[in-house]
Amino acid sequence: LTETEASLIKQYIALMKTEGVDLVFTDDAIDSLAGIAVDLNASVENIGARRLQTVMERVLDEISYDAPDRHGTAVTIDAAYVQKHVGDLSRNTDLSRFIL
Repeated sequence: LTETEASLIKQYIALMKTEGVDLVFTDDAIDSLAGIAVDLNASVENIGARRLQTVMERVLDEISYDAPDRHGTAVTIDAAYVQKHVGDLSRNTDLSRFIL
């Protein structure tokens, strides 16, 4: 998630930067994102890295939508934020099959 030149984390940081929002991911947030993607791939359907993209989009939906209003601010994504936005949904395999 962090080591490649075109990692998803770096892409989303750059995307939010265009809106004037400084996006910061804590290490525990990155672990949580990866864990949820792995769990969903194991329990629903293994679609590989595409699952990670979907989880990232779900976590950042609200921030992306509100980005113009957040110009000049910094937003920190931690594990609690990740769990709040996809944790419950990822535990419900019936819903996650269609949403994630």
